[in-house]
Amino acid sequence: MKQHGGKDRYRDEAAGGEAHGGEHLHDGGGVRDGHATVPDGTAPVESLIGYLLKQTQTALRARMDEAMRPLELTTPQYSCLEALNSRPGASTSEIARAVFVTRQTMNTLLRGLQERGLVERIPHSSGGRALPLRLTEEGTRLLARASAEARAVERTMTNALRPAQREALEAALRACTEALSRRADPPGADR
Repeated sequence: MKQHGGKDRYRDEAAGGEAHGGEHLHDGGGVRDGHATVPDGTAPVESLIGYLLKQTQTALRARMDEAMRPLELTTPQYSCLEALNSRPGASTSEIARAVFVTRQTMNTLLRGLQERGLVERIPHSSGGRALPLRLTEEGTRLLARASAEARAVERTMTNALRPAQREALEAALRACTEALSRRADPPGADR
């Protein structure tokens, strides 16, 4: 056992463990970084990055839905308007990819937005592809209001972070996305 930083912290040297505040890890579980561990010493699902990301995404979606409701928009409809604004003339497939929905779901979203007069098809298309889309004037006005609401939700989510923490979080999330976007090596490729 060793003491670190004036606090009693124990090291499971035989198992090559790390220092932990007040709990000794062994095969029966323990505490790691303030979370109970399962018997094999691994952290519980609640402390996994993927779980925390999903928990954050769920809370963010609830806040966004709440913010968009007075504008009579859903969060996916808002995302669609943002994507169309940044990609004028984009096809349905391009917008669907940008908003992380299927083409079929995007068609449903667009139909609702068109019925409200927020989105329109551009009349002339070259190359035989589907008619591209754009925001109408009304769609542009509503998007400005919705964007302000979305930015307020973003500020609420990140207010507790210092600028350096926000930058580090953004960089870490981009690195995670990049790592998951790379093709996995086939089993046994490192042999």
